[in-house]
Amino acid sequence: MSNTEPAELGEGHSPAAWTAVVIMLIGFAAGTLFFWFDMAWGVWVSAGIVLIGLVVGFAMGKAGYGVNGPKFVPKHHGE
Repeated sequence: MSNTEPAELGEGHSPAAWTAVVIMLIGFAAGTLFFWFDMAWGVWVSAGIVLIGLVVGFAMGKAGYGVNGPKFVPKHHGE
C-alpha cells in the first residue's frame, strides 16, 4: 500500500448535487406516505417534486454550482 491518496473526483459534493438530492428525497418520502395512505393525487404531486429536483440540480450545475463550475469551491477535509 502506498501513502498517497487517489485524486478525489468530487462527484456529488457540490451545491447543485446536494440541493437536487434533498429536493428529490423529500419528494420520494412524501410519495411513499401518500402511497401508504392511498392518495393518488399526492403520489403524482410527489413525482412532480422529484422531477423539479432534477431540473433544479441541472440548472444549478449550468449556473456554475456543479463540480466543475466556476462558483464551486471544493472543501478539503483535515487529515
